[in-house]
Amino acid sequence: MAAQNLYGPGVRMGNWNEDVYLEEERMRDFLDKREKGELLIQRNRRLKKNILRPMELSVTEDGFAHYGDKVILVNPDHPRGEEAGLFQEGDLSLCMSPDEVKAQISDELEVPCGVSAVRTTTPTGRNTFTILRDSTNSDAVDPVLRYGQNFCLGIPAGLECKTHRHLFLRTYFGKEVEVAAHTHLDSHRVEKPKNHWMLVTGNPRNKSTTMLDVPKPPSDDTRAVEQVMGINT
Repeated sequence: MAAQNLYGPGVRMGNWNEDVYLEEERMRDFLDKREKGELLIQRNRRLKKNILRPMELSVTEDGFAHYGDKVILVNPDHPRGEEAGLFQEGDLSLCMSPDEVKAQISDELEVPCGVSAVRTTTPTGRNTFTILRDSTNSDAVDPVLRYGQNFCLGIPAGLECKTHRHLFLRTYFGKEVEVAAHTHLDSHRVEKPKNHWMLVTGNPRNKSTTMLDVPKPPSDDTRAVEQVMGINT
């Protein structure tokens, strides 16, 4: 005997009253969180807006880096070495990489946090660091960062870093390049390019760019050729 539907679509069955109350409670909870800005999508938007906001780097007048300067750390582009497989070319900047799970439940960046390298030299809240004194020279009065001095960064990160341009990791912002604290030396005991990091300051002619965007002056050979050709420089 075939089963028959003895009830019409408008008939309520089971704990229908509880289901209605639960649905209303979920809606009230949703509206309350939206009003307070506590929805997951709202948290994500605020966090990304904060750490991806444009930043202005410090402009140096004397050519030195100073304590308190805002800079970006850049691993300059270099040829592939012994790495095999995929290889990220271009200038890479050190960026903070928040924990994906913790970023979902907090509006603020939790420190210390991980770091990664990204192919960009545009200053943002994510890759802009402040040079700070460490405990060994906290009483010094010289504002200039000298060679060999220990220093700290406004966002915790290792200073003796290397880039694994052939190793990629999934971060809160997508696929990026791994950064590790290790020193690689060649046969002459010289650090390899993957260990080279530059402190980059702002462009005095355009505060939205960096010193990497300033055209390099022509070499002596170029000037000689231009003089022979009658080109004014």
